[in-house]
Amino acid sequence: MTYDLNGKRVWVAGHRGMVGSAVVRRLASEGCEVITAGRETADLMRQSEVEAFMADAKPDAIVMAAAKVGGILANDTRPAEFLYENLMIEANIVAAAHANDVEKFLFLGSSCIYPKLADQPIAEGSLLTGPLEPTNEWYAIAKIAGIKLAQAYRKQYGRDYISAMPTNLYGPGDNFDLTSSHVMPAIIRKAHEAKVSGASSITVWGTGTPRREFLHADDCADALVFLLKTYSGHEHVNVGSGDDLTILDLTKLVCKVVGFEGEIVHDLSKPDGTPRKLMSADNLRGMGWGPRIALGEGIAETYQWFLQREAAREA
Repeated sequence: MTYDLNGKRVWVAGHRGMVGSAVVRRLASEGCEVITAGRETADLMRQSEVEAFMADAKPDAIVMAAAKVGGILANDTRPAEFLYENLMIEANIVAAAHANDVEKFLFLGSSCIYPKLADQPIAEGSLLTGPLEPTNEWYAIAKIAGIKLAQAYRKQYGRDYISAMPTNLYGPGDNFDLTSSHVMPAIIRKAHEAKVSGASSITVWGTGTPRREFLHADDCADALVFLLKTYSGHEHVNVGSGDDLTILDLTKLVCKVVGFEGEIVHDLSKPDGTPRKLMSADNLRGMGWGPRIALGEGIAETYQWFLQREAAREA
């Protein structure tokens, strides 16, 4: 079964974020009308505003990329915000989608939904089989609730609501604020600032031994549109590259791309997080999809975007 996007009205919720903006770019070639709504149009935390927007916009399909996101520090120090705000956003949108007879809904989750010590690579069936990583369990619980909400509407009302679980994403439009960013943009910014200032070293959190998987946002967007068009099932689907590397090796690669040749110092007072988080890509590969952007190429592109943004701010 396929869902034809041609001529459809597709709301990309969270279109200003890294993933949402990538989805908007990807949908440009699908013959559909992309609908967006900034906070000035509808505050997704407010049920009445979401309902009013949806009734007026009348989307045929929704890609749910809107979320409150952040790295380890943000998740660990602002747990109430990450749990409450994400629960409200997803509940408001899913309920309004049902009320307005939306044909297709894609909920976007996160790889942190899986247990901290899940078998590697992590298959979709590992969900709810063990304790979560404590530093981001609040965000993870909200995302698990989103998956279950989509499944509940599918089960009770026969809705074609599906979920996708991306791995660690990066790319143009990423958040480079060191107090709230994820590991990739944080390392890019640290390496850049160290290079510009002539520093002899950069400091990374923890031991550098945890292994992480990364996927470019444009590859993720391509996978999401692929699932929107071709997948209709109860179980969520992992979206990843299928490869991982240590944080130390990632740091070395970023430093090479940026051109920083100093020392890498480890702050052992900071947490490592989950030891390894490589998701199984078997299901999505079996459907016929795979990524196209190599990690080094993607980092170089992201760094160029960062440089252009910094130059624009200084102009």
